[in-house]
Amino acid sequence: MPKPLTLPIALGLAALALVPQTASAQAADWIKSVARTIASKQTYPRSAQMRGEEGTAKVKVFISAAGAVERTELVSPSGSSTLDREALSLPSRAGQLPPPPGGATTVTLPITWKLL
Repeated sequence: MPKPLTLPIALGLAALALVPQTASAQAADWIKSVARTIASKQTYPRSAQMRGEEGTAKVKVFISAAGAVERTELVSPSGSSTLDREALSLPSRAGQLPPPPGGATTVTLPITWKLL
């Protein structure tokens, strides 16, 4: 049978949980959350599928302090105009994003389409 934690150890573990994350750790967690939210709305345009188009577009997303997508810019094209248009519209379809930890910001995300 496992021994229960003694009070000093339990208090020490609780104190560790209260230590705030560094700004870079918070930013990395936030970027992952934004990427997951946007990826959840990704679709493969039927016309691109039919033509066998694949690629990765890099999109810069401008995000307000409240988490709203203000605009997008294509940083690196995918090689397909259809996939590029989809990449630019995708962040807005994701709706409200988690508010950035440091106020309004931009994030550049790769968006990939690959036929299976």
